[in-house]
Amino acid sequence: MIKILDNVLKTKRKRLLFIGIIMIICILAIGIYRLVYQKGVVSDKKLVTAIHAIDVKKEDIVKNISLVGQTIPKEQVDVAAKYAGRIDSVDAELGQKVTAGQVLIREDSNDAALSVDVNRHAYNQAAADEQTAQAQLDANYNKAKADYDKALATYQRNSQVYAVGGISADDMDAARQQMQDAEAALSAIENQMNAGTASSVLSAQENMAKARSSLTAAQRQENDMTLISSIDGTVGYRQVEAGDMVTVGQKLMSIYDNSSIYVDYQVSEEDLPAFSVGMSLPVNIESLHDTFNGSVIYISPTIDATSMTYILRVSLDNANEALKGGMFARAALKSVLRSDVLAVPKAAVLAKNGKNYVFVIKADNTAERREVTVGTAGDDAVEILGGLSGGENIAVDNLSRLRDGLKVDVLTDGSDAA
Repeated sequence: MIKILDNVLKTKRKRLLFIGIIMIICILAIGIYRLVYQKGVVSDKKLVTAIHAIDVKKEDIVKNISLVGQTIPKEQVDVAAKYAGRIDSVDAELGQKVTAGQVLIREDSNDAALSVDVNRHAYNQAAADEQTAQAQLDANYNKAKADYDKALATYQRNSQVYAVGGISADDMDAARQQMQDAEAALSAIENQMNAGTASSVLSAQENMAKARSSLTAAQRQENDMTLISSIDGTVGYRQVEAGDMVTVGQKLMSIYDNSSIYVDYQVSEEDLPAFSVGMSLPVNIESLHDTFNGSVIYISPTIDATSMTYILRVSLDNANEALKGGMFARAALKSVLRSDVLAVPKAAVLAKNGKNYVFVIKADNTAERREVTVGTAGDDAVEILGGLSGGENIAVDNLSRLRDGLKVDVLTDGSDAA
């Protein structure tokens, strides 16, 4: 009985071993079939490399430039308190349209008005003092003129009397001295009047000018308590209410003018020649799913040292006021770097050891590796300066498998090259 069981077990092992060998053979056969027949076997059983090829021709070298930025309002004015104090009234609401010169906020100006009144009185007093000093100077001049005229008349009369021996020489000298003293006093006053350097008048004038400046400053402070809009626009920020106490420089309101919208883009040095002031540039606003006509109005004259880019400003037409500040704006430009030049796809050029090569497909479907000189490169194509002629056929894929003299299978059905 035991022998019978041993024979049965041995028979099963042989069967399992046989089945396993058959399965391995089938798997190997399937693999060989896929490797050979599905990877490009020709009728003579010789393995070839499948490629796609194109004819070399002239075309434009094109680069697509993409720009990304955000919209900016034409103007934004922040309204801030110039002086600390209490807010009397707020005369503009959030979202309200305002015009230049319109009152927005009024601060308590009672103290400023008192200061104006005090300084006005001081100015009036200084003006009166200046008039008094001027009148005193005029009076001194008139007195000195009268004294001189009197001394001159006495001197002239004494000269006649002295000539006939009617007075002594001492009396004549005294009359001459009085006349000279009176003339000197008159000349001194006249010189001061002509030069405007009379000390009393000059001091009074300076006091009046100082009082005028103080009055002007007080009036300006009073005016600055009323905050007005300097532009036409819309109230886009308001952080103040009547009765609030504000500090110097505190931002209370912002006015935005969206009548024109700008977008500032950063452009690299190599892309800058594609743009010029005045050129049209459509701008897509993603949030609005719409494209707006734009015009380049400014290109920065020098590069930004931090970003190493140039600023390009584009003005957008916003007649319907659909555009707002801060919207994501994308622009694209198709730039022709070189026109009508011999060019090949970038994928057709193989760079190796600092040199560039292409594989030319000859009439007998064999590959020839040829060194070429490349020029300007675009997004998809590169200019060929030397090494190729128009009309030659070159491989555009599977370059890593190609070598000189290798037979290739040129695919024409659009299938993938293996």
